[in-house]
Amino acid sequence: MQRLQGKNIVIGVCGGIAVYKVCQVVRLFKKLGANVDVVMTKNATEFVSPLTFETLSNRPVATDMFRRGGHWEVEHISLAKKADLFVVCPATANIIGKYANGIADDMLSTTLMATVAPVVVCPAMNVNMYRSKAFNANLDALRQRGVQVVAAESGFLACGDEGEGRMAEPQTIVDRCVEILCPKSDLQGKRVLVTCGATIEKLDDVRYITNFSSGKMGAAVAEAALDRGADVTVLSGKRSVSLDERATVIDVETTRDMLDEAMRLADETDIFVLAGAPCDYRAERISESKIKGNAVTIEFVKNPDVAANIGARKGGKFLCVFAAETENSVANAREKLLVKHADLAVLNDVKHNDVFGSDLNKVTFVTASGATDYPQMSKRDVANLILDKATGK
Repeated sequence: MQRLQGKNIVIGVCGGIAVYKVCQVVRLFKKLGANVDVVMTKNATEFVSPLTFETLSNRPVATDMFRRGGHWEVEHISLAKKADLFVVCPATANIIGKYANGIADDMLSTTLMATVAPVVVCPAMNVNMYRSKAFNANLDALRQRGVQVVAAESGFLACGDEGEGRMAEPQTIVDRCVEILCPKSDLQGKRVLVTCGATIEKLDDVRYITNFSSGKMGAAVAEAALDRGADVTVLSGKRSVSLDERATVIDVETTRDMLDEAMRLADETDIFVLAGAPCDYRAERISESKIKGNAVTIEFVKNPDVAANIGARKGGKFLCVFAAETENSVANAREKLLVKHADLAVLNDVKHNDVFGSDLNKVTFVTASGATDYPQMSKRDVANLILDKATGK
């Protein structure tokens, strides 16, 4: 089925070894019926020739701002206007930095700046570049402007390093683009409550306890639910990622704050996805002055259980909980599923997987009927799997 029949996709190709994978991206788009135009940077042509993309797309490839052709359209403007979707893959740190800071000094960056179409970037680079503060600041700036990011995968890189930075697989990129161009609306009219990030519990006026949650999983669930038509409320603790501006965001600090807001909204919510990481314990007494001394003893008490309270009240509504485990993982996740009266427990084996702060996740879905392992994928893809479960798919 040619789901993208009549859709115009512009692909911006930057210099990097992952350029060879873009050939397959073009082929998959064409197979789905899309019209594809390719814009290449000068560095990209060092890896794959323009002729290759011209053959695959059946269209001339744009590389030069000042090339004189047989027509009088301003090429970067005509391509920018033509696009229903603009995809940059591989997206180097260079192009992401340019786009985030409004720099337009070649054919690709100028066309990208001129488009009003939805933009998808697919980063690919060395692991240290991918984790750098400068790159992530630029990427977050783009996310805040509504740019979609298909996160890089983890593995062996061309430079010899191992880690995050490998461009997502072509099918993953194309699937995300289809999702944008042909969005599902199966959550239209549904109210989704997402918890996100970590709560904090004060010890004194200087210190607090918390956990390693970045909020990326909750942010991915919120964005995916919004894209599928839901009315989304996010209860957000401490996080290191921006949230979709379409969501209603309620900032909370402590676990008790998160519980109070969740219970206030429980009756009007259809789907609960508790991706947040509330602190299980809090100090019995918060010190009125800064705690000092070589040896300090702090008494902790158990916090109320957000998931269990929602589970006891939800009735027939869908509840997804997360289980971050280090041992006896599936058994512990199954127990959590039962104790919280949840419909789905998403298991993260944090001892063997780099989950916290990553754009990727490797999960096991635990339900009353059994456990299903999934390969490593983007947190956005995990989010859609969860929402598929919530809608009975």
